[in-house]
Amino acid sequence: MSRHQGSKGKGKVSGRGSNNSRSKSYARGNAPVKSKAATSKSSGNNKSQSSNPDEVRLNKYIANSGVCSRREADTHIATGLVSVNGKIITEMGYKVKIGDEVRYDGARINPEKKAYVLLNKPKGFATTTSEGKGRTVMDLVANATTSRIKPIGRLGRNSKGLLLFTNDEVIADKFTNSKNGVTRLFQIELDKNLKLEDLKKIQQGFKVEGKLIAVEEISYIDGASKKEIGLKIKNTGNTIIRTIFDYLKYEIISLDCVAIGHLTKKDIPRGHWKHLTEQELNTLKML
Repeated sequence: MSRHQGSKGKGKVSGRGSNNSRSKSYARGNAPVKSKAATSKSSGNNKSQSSNPDEVRLNKYIANSGVCSRREADTHIATGLVSVNGKIITEMGYKVKIGDEVRYDGARINPEKKAYVLLNKPKGFATTTSEGKGRTVMDLVANATTSRIKPIGRLGRNSKGLLLFTNDEVIADKFTNSKNGVTRLFQIELDKNLKLEDLKKIQQGFKVEGKLIAVEEISYIDGASKKEIGLKIKNTGNTIIRTIFDYLKYEIISLDCVAIGHLTKKDIPRGHWKHLTEQELNTLKML
């Protein structure tokens, strides 16, 4: 599988709101040319028949998402199973915009092709989809896909390592809403050796301001100084890591996410990304 660098090449920006909508095409293939009389006759209706290229009929939107056919979608709409932006829609012919939140039987649906992009994030990039935040991870994956992907969880601007992007809410929920979660492995360098008693305290879990702070695993890294440790968590952010070492009076010099579940940085240079293989995706779905 080829690897790509997000900052090179041409392509549409991914994950930047509504800027990804395609412009209207006026191509008509090999349709016969109409006579002037026919053109004149139909011209009076053009205004009323014109449509917004950024809108699509709700039944087509549902069908394009793979839920069912358009005819079946009409039945589901009529029975109140479909909502748009939180409002139940039963109107036939109702049109939605690409950025609208459409749900079928409570689950959000999306006609976009599902995309799964794994980035090896360098320092200096904020994990956000917002504009005006300087350099962001969205700049690095801008050419990865035209689907509106967004990062799962976050890494601080000065943190580095693996970050997964997708528009698949089922996969995202595995990280954020699942009881089991998905583990992330970090390599951390501290400003001084981690005391054995502090390592054991982290292993056992402790409370900060009444909140239990717990990790999956923590250990020294073989062959390295006691400043360098490996730590596993299921939390999607790295705030818990900062909380732990701030509380124990250590400063984090370097923080690197080296694995997300079974996904590693192998063959992904810093600042580059790749699409998940079918096998990697299937394994992720089974976690």
